[in-house]
Amino acid sequence: MKLVKSLLLGSAAGLTVVAGAQAADLPIKKAVPVEYVRICSAYGAGFFFVPGTDTCLRVSGRARFEAGYSQSYQRGGNNGDLMGYRGLGRLNLDARTQTAYGTLRAFVRFELASRTGAYLNSGTQQRIGNAFPALGVDTFGRAQQYVNVDKAFIQFAGLTAGRASSFYDFYSHDFEIIGSSLGSDVASTNLLAYTATFGQGFSATISVEDPIFRKNPLFGTATVGNAASQFAVFTAGASNLSPVVATNAAGVPIGEAFYDLRQTSRMPDFVGALRYDAAWGSAQVSAAVHELNAGNAASVLTFGGATIAAGSVVTPRVNTEYGWAVQGGLKFNLPFIAAGDALYLQGSYGEGASMYTGYSAYIGSYTASAAVTQGSNFAPFFVDAAVNPLTGKMELSTSWTVVGSYLHYWAPEWRSAIIGSYGEMTFGKTSRNLLGGLNFNGLGNPVNSPGAFLFSSALRDTSQVVAGANLIWSPVKDLDIGLEGLYTRVDLKGGGRVIDVNKAPGAVAAGVNGAGLPVNAAGAVLPTTNYADTFQVRMRVQRDF
Repeated sequence: MKLVKSLLLGSAAGLTVVAGAQAADLPIKKAVPVEYVRICSAYGAGFFFVPGTDTCLRVSGRARFEAGYSQSYQRGGNNGDLMGYRGLGRLNLDARTQTAYGTLRAFVRFELASRTGAYLNSGTQQRIGNAFPALGVDTFGRAQQYVNVDKAFIQFAGLTAGRASSFYDFYSHDFEIIGSSLGSDVASTNLLAYTATFGQGFSATISVEDPIFRKNPLFGTATVGNAASQFAVFTAGASNLSPVVATNAAGVPIGEAFYDLRQTSRMPDFVGALRYDAAWGSAQVSAAVHELNAGNAASVLTFGGATIAAGSVVTPRVNTEYGWAVQGGLKFNLPFIAAGDALYLQGSYGEGASMYTGYSAYIGSYTASAAVTQGSNFAPFFVDAAVNPLTGKMELSTSWTVVGSYLHYWAPEWRSAIIGSYGEMTFGKTSRNLLGGLNFNGLGNPVNSPGAFLFSSALRDTSQVVAGANLIWSPVKDLDIGLEGLYTRVDLKGGGRVIDVNKAPGAVAAGVNGAGLPVNAAGAVLPTTNYADTFQVRMRVQRDF
C-alpha cells in the first residue's frame, strides 16, 4: 500500500509540474497600452493631440446672460416691452495639423441663444434665418431661438474657404457689450479667399463672398391690381410688383411692365483688402463690389389694365447696377496709457452698398426701413437703390459712416470703452419725386394727396448718431460683468418734416393747409417731427472657457 500511495502522489506531483511548465510556455496576451492625451504646445495654450493622430485640437466656448432696458413709445401690436433678456451658449472647435505646406486648420463655432423682449429679440437675425420666432399669443414676435453655425471654415496655404467673417470688415464692435455702433460687421458669411503675406506685417486678400448677407432691398412702387400706391416696402413672400412705363417700337408709352424687385443671387461680391500689422497696432484698406439686380417683367398691361399682345411692345428691363464701397481703419495699441488700452478709428463710403458702410447696422438690416425703437416717431429707409418708374434704371443710394472706439483699463480687473459713430444716407431725388407723384393709370396725376407725399419718410435723406459707454468688471480670469448705456438719434437732412406716427399712429396726410401743414380728412393738423431718438441700458455676465 505504501508503494502504491507513493506512486500516486509522485504521479500527481509530476503532472502538476508538467502542467505548470506547459502553462509557463503559453504566450501571455498583453493589455493595450493606454494612450494618454498629450499637450500640444505648437499653437498656444489649450491645444492637445487627438489620440492616434498628429492633429492638435482646442475646445473652448462661452456662456452669457444679457438683459436690457429700452424706451418704447407705442403700446400696440407687439410693442410695449421695455425689458429684454438673452441667454447664449457658444462652442468652438479649433483643429490644426502641421504639413509640408504649412498649417492646415479647420475652425467651427456654434451659437445657440434664447431671446425675448425689446431689442434682444433680433429681427435682423430672424430675417436672415438665424433665429426662429415663437408663435404663441403672448410670445409672437417677442421670443425667439437663435441657432447659428457662426463659423465653419478651412485655412490652408493662404486659402480660406467656408463660413467666416467678411474680409472687408475691420472694427467688429470689439469693445462693445452688444455691437451697436455704425459700421460693417458681417461676422458670418460664406466665402472663398486667398491671403498673401509679404513679410514685415503686410498682407493682401482677395475674397469672393456670398452676396445674400449684403443685400438691403430695392425700392419701387407697389401695385394692387393695376392701381399704383405711393410707396413700397418689399417683403418676403408678397407679390410686390413695381411698374415701369412700357413703350412701343416707336418709343411711345402704351402701358406698364411689372417687375418683382426682390434680388436674386447671380454674382458673388468681390472684396479686396490690404492689411498691415505691427507692434503699434494695425491698419487696413478694403473695397467691395456688389451687384444689384432684378428679373424680367412678370406681366405687361395697358394703362387701362388689358394685356398687351405679345410682340407689340418693347418691354424695358430694370438695368443691373453695381454698388461699391471702400473702407479704411486704424487700430492703435496704447500700452503707455495702460496695459491693454487700444483705439479704433474707421471710415467707410459706398454707393448702393449700405450693408458695407454699416449705416443700418444698429437699427436693422435686410429690410427697407426700420425704427430706432418700438413706436418711434418715424422709420428711416436703408434701401440700396430706387427704380425709376419711367426708365427702369436704378438710382443708387449713397451712405457713409465713421466710428471711433477707445478701450481703457482702469485696473487689471476694471475696464471701460467709449464708442461714438456718425453716418449719413442720401437718395436720388428723381426717383423719389416720380414714385411719389406718378399715377401709372393716368401718367401724371398724384396717386395720393400732395401732403401724403411731402410728409412721408420714404426715401428721405437722414443722418444718424450712435454713441455709448460701458464699464466691465473681471473679478477673475475669463469672467466679465458689465453695464452699457447707448444713445441713438436719426435726423432728417435738408429740412422738412414727417408725420409723427408715435403721436398719430397710422396717420396719412389728406392734404396741406394754408400754412403748409399736413391735415387729415377732417382738416385737423397732424403732428410732425424731424428726428427720432432712444436710450438703452444693457448688462452682461459672461464666462469664457
